Amino acid sequence: MIHLGGLFRSHLALRLPLMRFRPLLALMLAFCLTFVAVPSSVSASFVLGSERGNSQFGDTVNTGRAGECSSLPAGSSGSLSADGGFKELCLQPTEFFVKLSTNKRQKADFVQSKIISPRYNSSIDQVSGDLSGGKFTAKDGIDFSLITVLAPTGEEFPLAFSIKDMVADGGKSIAPGAEFTGTTSIPSYRTGDFLDPKSRAKDTGVEYAQGLVALGGDDEELARENIKQDLGGKGQITLSVDSVDSSTNEFGGTFVAIQPSDNDLGSKDPADVKLTGRFYGRKA
Repeated sequence: MIHLGGLFRSHLALRLPLMRFRPLLALMLAFCLTFVAVPSSVSASFVLGSERGNSQFGDTVNTGRAGECSSLPAGSSGSLSADGGFKELCLQPTEFFVKLSTNKRQKADFVQSKIISPRYNSSIDQVSGDLSGGKFTAKDGIDFSLITVLAPTGEEFPLAFSIKDMVADGGKSIAPGAEFTGTTSIPSYRTGDFLDPKSRAKDTGVEYAQGLVALGGDDEELARENIKQDLGGKGQITLSVDSVDSSTNEFGGTFVAIQPSDNDLGSKDPADVKLTGRFYGRKA
């Protein structure tokens, strides 16, 4: 006759050591699965290969140079044909001007202002596009940057510095002295969700939040504040080439961009802002 109590004690005696080793077994299993899930040679080369944008992170972090564009040595005077494509286009603004009148007797003109947002967050970088027909046509990249400048009058002017949809024409050659002039698309500095949690107009089509219906009427100023509109704008830009390295397909120079400031989703009249600085690019 089999004694059931003895069998139970024997089974329990065998099981207790296994329970002690269960965490170790789970760790060994996870370790084995890690090697099973190693990516293929194609995906591994992509992950471990050169990065786009962050490849020099270790050399620039905490140095204050994160927003600086590359530059060419003075006297680089080669020439490149304006065809194919371009990449790594970087624009670094260094001076800012706002068009306004400092007194009632003067006509509005550009007056020098200063940036009050982080200066090293103001650059546009890693922009790529097409050069067909001797035109810079921007198609991809970090093509806008949010900036706020302070005018001498004490007024702050936020803007989205942008080369979105840039088309700049300048001829068949990229060489010192060449200029490429064209237009850019300026997005809204804010969105309906950022400024207006109830998403009036921009996202839902509802003009007023329920508590503000009585503030409408014929008051145009109140209507502009209440009815939000996603209004972009147009800008002009000129790229002036002063250095070219034919052996590396690099080029650089200075730029002048004029574009509208933020319109606060239609509630304010934008001012013209002029940005000047330097640029760098590479032919693809």
